[in-house]
Amino acid sequence: MEEIDLKELFQIFWNKKVQIILIILIFMVIGIIYSIGFITPMYSASTTLVLAGTSSNTDQNQTAETITTADLTINSKLVSTYSVLVKSENILGQVISNLGINVNEEDLRKHVQVTSVEDTELIEITVSNENAEYAAKIANEIANVFKEKIAGEVYNINNVYIWDEAKVATSPSNINHLKNIVIFAFMGAVVAVMYVLIVNMLDTTVKTQDEIEKNIKIPVLASIPMYDMGMEKLNRKGRGGKR
Repeated sequence: MEEIDLKELFQIFWNKKVQIILIILIFMVIGIIYSIGFITPMYSASTTLVLAGTSSNTDQNQTAETITTADLTINSKLVSTYSVLVKSENILGQVISNLGINVNEEDLRKHVQVTSVEDTELIEITVSNENAEYAAKIANEIANVFKEKIAGEVYNINNVYIWDEAKVATSPSNINHLKNIVIFAFMGAVVAVMYVLIVNMLDTTVKTQDEIEKNIKIPVLASIPMYDMGMEKLNRKGRGGKR
């Protein structure tokens, strides 16, 4: 098997540097066009809920020590349950009704993300929408409706509090021009390398005497330089014209 000559490989890429740069630039331009013209801007807004109390609406006679102990146990178990309930039809349907928006529960659910912070009683609700104001309004309304439903209909306990309200985003959350350009530039570099390697494999011409010695294992004793007869005739005519 023929050994790979790194110096020769580097020379191959160096000789094709113009084509490589051109291919990378073309892919970068494609990345800019794709990022600006083909991605729909989406804005995200997040609100944070904290589970901080478990006192019942019908029983307010518990001691502070009992409530604190219960909070640590109950809230840690309810975080995962609450995270699922936030995206339920009962909650989202009420949000749609309150805001009067023209969307069904399933479509809204696709744009709602609920995450719980590990080892805490925090739940983050993130809503994405093409309209930044709508995203913030929907996120805040989900938090309000969920808090009311938990206190009045589901568990009948007041342990959900809104810690941070959603704010209107000023920039899209799904568009990163620099990231897209870098990704397309990398793709262009890969394509350029493949192009150079394929072109070099298909090129069977001999360019230097070293290639001859390397391929047929015979030393080159002499070489004849190429002589352009056409240029010589032109030079002669030029000298003759000056006389």
